Amino acid sequence: MTDSILLTVNDGLAHVTLNRPERLNAINAEAAMAWRDIATEVADRSDVGAVLFDAVGPAFCAGGDVAEMSAMGGSVNSIAAFADIIHDGHRTLAAMPKPIVAAVNGAVAGGGLGFMLVADYIVAAESARFVSKYADVGLTPDCGVSTLLPEAVGMRRALQLTLTSRLLTAAEALDWGLVTEVVADGETDARAREIAAGWLTGATAAFGEAKRLLRGGVGRDYGAALNDEARTIGAAFETPDAQARIGAFLARSARR
Repeated sequence: MTDSILLTVNDGLAHVTLNRPERLNAINAEAAMAWRDIATEVADRSDVGAVLFDAVGPAFCAGGDVAEMSAMGGSVNSIAAFADIIHDGHRTLAAMPKPIVAAVNGAVAGGGLGFMLVADYIVAAESARFVSKYADVGLTPDCGVSTLLPEAVGMRRALQLTLTSRLLTAAEALDWGLVTEVVADGETDARAREIAAGWLTGATAAFGEAKRLLRGGVGRDYGAALNDEARTIGAAFETPDAQARIGAFLARSARR
């Protein structure tokens, strides 16, 4: 069993950790397969309501492991297949009705941006830094960067980040909308756990379905999105959790 990506589940929280610190958590073939398999497990497990995503060491993720990619022989088919495995994990995590919070420390580069942007809420340390670097090695965006980056920061800024050597500080990333909030170094994990706890102690299923609707709605036919919203809110209304919360709301309103 690989230890390049770790998974633990406790009290409804799946904790996913990139664990190749000696390679700045760059993704090799083994890690790619682990990412895909862990994504499937997290999505399928009924005891998981939210996900905390982080990394060991001085960097969050340096993207693909270029040295190992080169060792694959560099053929179009082998590199594309490697990317497809990673992308299978991304698709699974984006589609599942379980929100993800990322605790980001250190450098995020290349495909690491795509891994980070799989998260629905991103807590970055003050010392975190963000850069594309694809063109430095003659490569093009993968790991969802071509879609997720423009969604987060807008097309012009996404183009600036990928077509120049621009490096963003955490404060700049926050201003651009690349991350959700910035905290002091050493506090990302605690803050991310606080966010996840709010999901798990609140209307967990509703948070998850809201994430699914918003993620799935990007680029989708408007009518299809409206139909999905109608079916989803109808199902949510009938759940015991919603009935209890609606009852409490109505009781409070009656006392005013």
